Amino acid sequence: MTEVYYVKNVSQENFEKLLRNLDLSFVKPKDFVALKTHFGEDKCVTYISPKLYSPLVKILAEKECFPFYTDTNTIYVGKRANAVEHLKIASEHGFSLESLGIPVIIADGIKGNDYVEVEINLKHFVKAKIASNIYYSDALICLTHFKGHMLFGFGGSIKNLGMGCAARPAKFLLHNAMKPKFKVENCIGCGRCISYCPKKALKLDYEKKVIIFDSAKCVGCGECVHICDYKVFSIPWDLTYKEVQERTVECAYAVVKDKIGKVLYINFLMNVTQDCDCINKKQIPKITNIGIVAGYDPVAVDYCSLNLVNEVYGKDLFKEFWPKIDYLFQLDYAEEIGLGSKQYKIVEI
Repeated sequence: MTEVYYVKNVSQENFEKLLRNLDLSFVKPKDFVALKTHFGEDKCVTYISPKLYSPLVKILAEKECFPFYTDTNTIYVGKRANAVEHLKIASEHGFSLESLGIPVIIADGIKGNDYVEVEINLKHFVKAKIASNIYYSDALICLTHFKGHMLFGFGGSIKNLGMGCAARPAKFLLHNAMKPKFKVENCIGCGRCISYCPKKALKLDYEKKVIIFDSAKCVGCGECVHICDYKVFSIPWDLTYKEVQERTVECAYAVVKDKIGKVLYINFLMNVTQDCDCINKKQIPKITNIGIVAGYDPVAVDYCSLNLVNEVYGKDLFKEFWPKIDYLFQLDYAEEIGLGSKQYKIVEI
């Protein structure tokens, strides 16, 4: 049974206490260590503050390795869609060499097309496009803000690993199983959604003052669903989200395929919101602070985190957020392909 480590209440002091009780011997001197995190979209205030990570930076300095913060570019239009703007927003949110003592590197390059194809031969992908700077790192520490997500129910280490480490072209392949439903009668013709569509699948009929939706061009990023105030777009609640979850799990498998014993997963159970940190607006958390969960098995770490959140909330928070999503698909499929196990034992620090 997998051991999962847990410390109550998120703080720098408790994070250091947790880290000191983990086996970090997999990090060797001169190893390049990717610290996969999320810098937060513009207007997001619930991302994990870089100040919280300072105990990890200190411990890695003791190991004389080469750590760096990293993330990949997005497919939706925003301030994280290319490395130049991505680094700017990261710096605005406190992630910089000057403030942290370690560099910030966008893992899939300037335009998101710097990747390595990893052969996996699974149900959805023969090969997965993984961001080069994550692929070539010697070790990986997955730092995850545990929260809700419109396709996964919850977003934990598996999503951070699979979606977060996939290069931009791979993200299109992950999402294109899901295309939004289009209710044209709700449209007022404001055109706001057009500027957020990465593939020009939307255009405005100026005469009728309604949006025209080209489904063939749509890549399923879901940005129109978030941005429209009039419910013109909605998630198709059928089995497409199951396929998105499975595809993401396969990418997660590709990320760690050649890093056996060299990956650590850490979930921060704080500021638990309905949506992920990619949403460019302030969200009000349902839960503010539970603790930190860590381990070497992403399935066990996510499942433990899920159970702790629901235990504190008193009912299934993520079903309340997204009642039509079965979030267990991602965990069950990850277990099926050998990414980890839902059987765990909590070691409380």
